[in-house]
Order: sequence, then C-alpha cells, then structure tokens
Amino acid sequence: MFTGLVEHVGTIESFERIEGGARIRVNAGPLASGLEKSGSISVNGCCLTAVELAGKSFVADLSGETLRRTSLGEMKPGARVNLERPLTAMKELGGHFVQGHVDGIGRVTRLDAEGANWWLGVEVPGDLARYVAMKGSVALDGISLTVATQQGNIVETAIIPYTYEHTNLSSLKVGDAVNVECDILAKYVERLMESRGKAPASRLSVARLIEEWF
Repeated sequence: MFTGLVEHVGTIESFERIEGGARIRVNAGPLASGLEKSGSISVNGCCLTAVELAGKSFVADLSGETLRRTSLGEMKPGARVNLERPLTAMKELGGHFVQGHVDGIGRVTRLDAEGANWWLGVEVPGDLARYVAMKGSVALDGISLTVATQQGNIVETAIIPYTYEHTNLSSLKVGDAVNVECDILAKYVERLMESRGKAPASRLSVARLIEEWF
C-alpha cells in the first residue's frame, strides 16, 4: 500500500527481456539504503519486489501481465521513474490509498505551463473513465493527483511546481504512456452493486426473526 507521494525520481539502468517477462535494474539513490530484499517498492505506480540489491540499485522481475498492463514495457535505460516505499503505520497519509496495482495505460494529451504551474492531460482507457470523478483522486505514474476536469476519456489535473520538479512529469511529452490506477473505493462500490443484483433472496423475514426470539 502506498500514498502516491513520490519520494525520489530514480533512473532505469537496464531493461532485459527474458522468457515470459523482463528484468529491470533501477538506481534508487537515497532510498536504496531503506530497501530490503523481497521488499516492495512502487515504480511509476507499479508495486514491484526488489529481488536483488547492490549499492544504490535494485533489481525487479516483471511478469508478462505487468508488461501488458503497465508502461514499464516501454521503458528504456535512462528513463526517469517515480519511486515510493510502502506506507507504514507511522507515516502520514498525505495522498490517497494507492495499491500499486495498475489498472491500465493512459497517454499524455498535453502538459502546458500556466504561470508557474502546469496542466496535465491524460487520455485514460475507456473502461476506466467511469471510475474517475471530479475532485476525486487518481494515481498517474504513482503520483496522487486530484481530478480538475474530465471530458470523456480525457482527465486533466493541475500540477504545482513542486510536483513538476520532484517527479518524472518534467520529462513527459505528448503521447507518452503513464500508468493509471483509479481510486479503489470506486471499484469496490461498483463490484458490490453488481453483487447485489446477483445475490439470492434472503430466507430471513421479520416474522421468522420474531419466531426465533430476536
């Protein structure tokens, strides 16, 4: 579980395709000292497991599902990635609950300056647009952002200078892939609503409860 508050921008050192997946090496800078082998870390919003540690770098394996679902399959050595360690009990929840389970890949439609701030536009997959709500939260490349406007599948968020300078947003351009994770609350509410329509009718009744002395 993560918060969507990026701690450090790392760099992809290597990306190697292997049978059924891939393996990446990431320079985590100052975060490396706090990582443990088999521990989790969010890379552009994707929860990965550190399988090797060496100096300031860690290695993670990517399954075929991860390559299909996320933008990591398009990564090349030198790419900048947002890094965040897992949420702990004593850590402030400054963003929103981010699982690191990417729902799909969006594409940058614009990144325009507005004074000292920026507007980021992302086209999300059509089947994810229904989970986006005005002033709700969405994680883009692991960054917890607030939805400012939405027109169809285009979601736009306002970016402050600090976020622009301390994440990988400054290196994005129109057409680039970004990982999209929708707010977990919307997905569970939808699933519960679906289940209500399929649930068998209860055999309990008020009369039966009275009969049983409830």
